[in-house]
Amino acid sequence: MLATLSLPSLPDPHFAPSRTVRARSADELRQAMRDPDRAAITLDPSDLDRVLRLDAPRQLVEVQAGTPWSVLCSYLADAAPDLVPFANADGMPRTIGECVATNAAGPDGRPMVAHVESLALVTPDGALRRTSRFAHRELFALAVGGQGLFGAPYSVTLRLDSLTRAARDWKPPATLEFPAADSEAQSMLKLLVPPQKLDSLLPQIRERCADWRIPISGIAARRVLPEQETVLRWALFECAELTLGLPIPPAIGGSVRSVQLRRELIDIALAAGGGFPIAGTFDASREQVESFYPELKTVLAEKRRRDPEERLQNAWYVHYRGLLSREICPVRWST
Repeated sequence: MLATLSLPSLPDPHFAPSRTVRARSADELRQAMRDPDRAAITLDPSDLDRVLRLDAPRQLVEVQAGTPWSVLCSYLADAAPDLVPFANADGMPRTIGECVATNAAGPDGRPMVAHVESLALVTPDGALRRTSRFAHRELFALAVGGQGLFGAPYSVTLRLDSLTRAARDWKPPATLEFPAADSEAQSMLKLLVPPQKLDSLLPQIRERCADWRIPISGIAARRVLPEQETVLRWALFECAELTLGLPIPPAIGGSVRSVQLRRELIDIALAAGGGFPIAGTFDASREQVESFYPELKTVLAEKRRRDPEERLQNAWYVHYRGLLSREICPVRWST
């Protein structure tokens, strides 16, 4: 079974949050945002882990943003007993808030936005706003899949009927290549490829890894369905999401080779009309990012407009802010 990808901690001289906020209520989130210190903060939602209400007639359930899927599944064991795949699905973040922030694909391949009725966010100005497709629509489209940059999430209201349908349509990822039993430490690279090109791309991927002498320690594939509701969309078309297990080289030279390989594998996906999820693919070059996510500059500019003091920061934001702000230097070869 392939491991779940986690976001690395990326050092950056401009990313020095003064404190971590571990809020237990919406009021504490508001106080943190209104702190006169105005320093950047990192949010720890681990105490926001309760189910707030169940509206059975309307098939809605509201949970705090840090609630694990396992807690929600246990709470709904009688009302919706089929939700277990959400707690056990490979590759899904553990909490509901993380799934919303990354717009993660659920058990049936549909991104998280399909299951979200509304969000309660504390925006950088300290206001608690409930946003949906009908109220504060622009904020809703930015916040779902917005990597947690457009407001501190307090709660998420989910559609029970949609969750139940997704759980019933669950299909586990197809394992195309099993990891070796004694495989070394590994990280995951996710690629999005058109399903009809999967068979022709796999030999190219294996050949490229062999060229760099970096073995693939596992390949899994699952179907992902498109959505058209969020601004920073990564699921643009129905695709096969490939998860490649690649070893983590112990030395600097090996790490450089690993990054070069990953970029070449991303190029293979792009050339085939595919791409990569933006949530955790930090090895992608600026050209690759701008090619598949041309709207990213607009999203980052909108984040700065809504949060001019950049109060909400995380590793994802610091990485992509730095990547897109670097000057492009011409390369000249001399003979």
